Amino acid sequence: MTHSLAHHFATEAYNNAWANHRLLKACCALSQDEFTARRTSFFPSIKATLNHILTVDWFYLEMMERSVAGLPHAENPGRHFEPEEPFERCADLAREQRTADRRLIALCESIRDDQLDTRVTTLRREGLVHDRLRRILAHLFQHQIHHRGQAHAMLAGTSAKPPQLDEFYSTNEASLRAADFAELGFSEEMIWGARAAAP
Repeated sequence: MTHSLAHHFATEAYNNAWANHRLLKACCALSQDEFTARRTSFFPSIKATLNHILTVDWFYLEMMERSVAGLPHAENPGRHFEPEEPFERCADLAREQRTADRRLIALCESIRDDQLDTRVTTLRREGLVHDRLRRILAHLFQHQIHHRGQAHAMLAGTSAKPPQLDEFYSTNEASLRAADFAELGFSEEMIWGARAAAP
């Protein structure tokens, strides 16, 4: 396996899927009242925060997928935020987040280093906005980490224990993520290659 910059983005996509899996598993153990309860954070509940992560993923995934495929921008990208919170129950949200996470993995696995400067275009209120694929990917990963951390902190005030979200990269912590990988259908070799997966 070639460990290129494009490959690094793919590992980030796998990490994103794994972290969402752990976080949403904990959130799905909450009662509906705990899931929707008003709390202090950027968004006022765990439900609102997780819905925001997903709708923003939809927005950026469509933008990047269309640009990589050489298709024109979507005519109504704002539809991804209508409604702002499309899912009331954590189980439904978790199912759709997993689908979005798989789309992001597929996108990152499909690109090469020479495609990372692909022009990405979307329609905003101010008109057409252009950027580069590598910058949009980096922005999306940062956005996910930012809001996932907020949901994680809010979990500390519930009956569910906030899960560790930093056991993905170190080789010597493979045993700590093995159960999650089995549930997700991932393997160390799939993500890092046979040689890189071993210490």
